Amino acid sequence: MRYLPTTDRERQQMLATIGAGGIEDLLVRLPAKARLDRPLAIGPAVAETDLVRELRAMAGKNADADSHVCFLGAGSYDHYVPSPINHLVLRGEFFTAYTPYQPEASQGTLRSIYEYQTMIAELTGMDVANASIYDGASSLAEAVLMSRVATGRAEVVLPGSLHPLYRRAVASYCQGMDLRLRDAAAPDGVVDPDAVRGLVTEATAAVVVQSPNFYGCLEDVAALSEIAHAAGALSIVVAAPVNLGVLEAPGRQGADIAVGEGQGLGVPMSFGGPNLGVFAATQALVRRMPGRLVGATVDLDGQRGFVLTLQAREQHIRRAKATSNICTNVALNALMATIYLAILGKQGLRKVGELSTAKAHYAAERLAAIPGVSLRFGAPFFKEFAVRLPKSPDQVVRKLLREKMLAGVPLGTFDRNLRDCLLVAVTETRTREEIDRFAAALEKAVA
Repeated sequence: MRYLPTTDRERQQMLATIGAGGIEDLLVRLPAKARLDRPLAIGPAVAETDLVRELRAMAGKNADADSHVCFLGAGSYDHYVPSPINHLVLRGEFFTAYTPYQPEASQGTLRSIYEYQTMIAELTGMDVANASIYDGASSLAEAVLMSRVATGRAEVVLPGSLHPLYRRAVASYCQGMDLRLRDAAAPDGVVDPDAVRGLVTEATAAVVVQSPNFYGCLEDVAALSEIAHAAGALSIVVAAPVNLGVLEAPGRQGADIAVGEGQGLGVPMSFGGPNLGVFAATQALVRRMPGRLVGATVDLDGQRGFVLTLQAREQHIRRAKATSNICTNVALNALMATIYLAILGKQGLRKVGELSTAKAHYAAERLAAIPGVSLRFGAPFFKEFAVRLPKSPDQVVRKLLREKMLAGVPLGTFDRNLRDCLLVAVTETRTREEIDRFAAALEKAVA
């Protein structure tokens, strides 16, 4: 158990034990310019009613998906969150639950994680899924490291259509790992299989493909998986599970590892997080999976129970044998996803995908009909697409913000070659009237 000193005497004893005269002695290595040399500007205490009123006023300044019509995407989407989710996850046994190290006291938590794993394995078409990771980017980074260990090879091919922030996370993870990242061009919004084939060698550990990719376009996952397997490499597929009610499962397209962002499965956008990292793999790779895995078993009396079957991190086994330093899973968000999938079922999830893609294509037609506006890529897309604008996307976004619309993500932030482009996402929550109003506002903004 961790213990923190709470009294002045205890603090002085702690400082004396480590040979420090005061808190200042612990801060001497911090540059003077990085330290505050005055008291914090905190006013006097106020009544709770006044504090709540002030905090509500501050929160009211935010532009969120409740007060604005949201066309934001790029990895976080405004899918509908069914009301039972909050009613259930706010129960004390879930909301305050800690790591289920003691299975006899944690059967409820373990059972919910087991159900989550089962649903994700079915959705992705993979043999086994873990208990979740922090987000889609860290899931991909862990998959890349896993391919390095599993194959003993030192190169990974990344598509140019991969989410730029995912690529940065992978690059950060790979520092010091003797792992080379090779980029395959995607000039038309999707990666060129011939470009990938030219980069794959006997040193390639894995080929990564994201579909729908960062631009919303659909990739030829099966073809890229075949290229990877022909060279003895693994196929890593990045796929958001909320889309798999309609799109083919990665496991049926040759994926050895399937990862993705599960935020769309009942997890609110929450201004960018926390999110839900999905991770699934084939049975052959289960021993190298990061994070933890919940399994079902029976006790001495033959009654079914749930346990932490696999948790191969350095806290539990010898450091040299650890597969990852991932410490835990985002159990509350995984529970949200489990409830979401249980509520919607197979038909409901399919309906979410069908409505999203139908409305996105309607929106694309409406926007492309605006003078000066055109679709940036010709490849098939799912629920997200890039449009080229005759005016600065940043300026357009600011103008539409005044119309209570979150217009999309300017792509110049990620690629200067796309500085005239706006990435627009449309989910099942958007209405025809909202899309028409968005098109009218955009036409006025670029006129």
